[in-house]
Amino acid sequence: MGITFSFLISSPLVDLASILILMSFFGAKIAIAYVIVGLVLAVVGGTFIDKLGLEKYVEGYVREIENVDSVVVEKTREERIAFARDQVRDIIKRVWLYVLVGVGIGAVIHNWIPQSIIENVVGDNNPFAVILATVVGIPMYADIFGTLPIAEALLAKGVGVGTVMSFMMAVTALSLPSMIMLKKVVKPKLLAVFFAIVAVGIVVMGYFFNATSYLLG
Repeated sequence: MGITFSFLISSPLVDLASILILMSFFGAKIAIAYVIVGLVLAVVGGTFIDKLGLEKYVEGYVREIENVDSVVVEKTREERIAFARDQVRDIIKRVWLYVLVGVGIGAVIHNWIPQSIIENVVGDNNPFAVILATVVGIPMYADIFGTLPIAEALLAKGVGVGTVMSFMMAVTALSLPSMIMLKKVVKPKLLAVFFAIVAVGIVVMGYFFNATSYLLG
């Protein structure tokens, strides 16, 4: 079960596309740091959940599903190209709205909200900035592509790297809609444990990277 929850944590946080986009926005150091944080959080979180032995809190119908061996279908070169093209179109259809919303929110932060307000709310002077960023990110529903424009605007306003990372990870890993969908396969106690472990991990990582942000400069 730990492997399953490690996957649930890492899959929305870390993928090849997000790494490339992060590098183009923030540079290699921050992108690599974000990936490491995501992987560490996934491994630690999944391992901890596995050690707690909470298998009984998985919905019964999930355990009753039989394993089915997948069948590998050979494809011609043309079929592979067509499949790849369809996948690209599908990804664009699924993320374009979130990217647009993210760009809009980022533009508002960048052009309309004074830097002094940003610094007072989620700046280094606020000891609860990381926690606040995490809490604000949870109700939002977006993937890494939708959070990047907002993250870039926050960094431009002087918000700490760890605070921005916490916001991004909360949006992608702990969004309310994701928790609602997960509730269909796990019982409330396991869902609460999963949520708490990931939330605490995100906050700890956020404070850690704020404290060591000079290394990413």
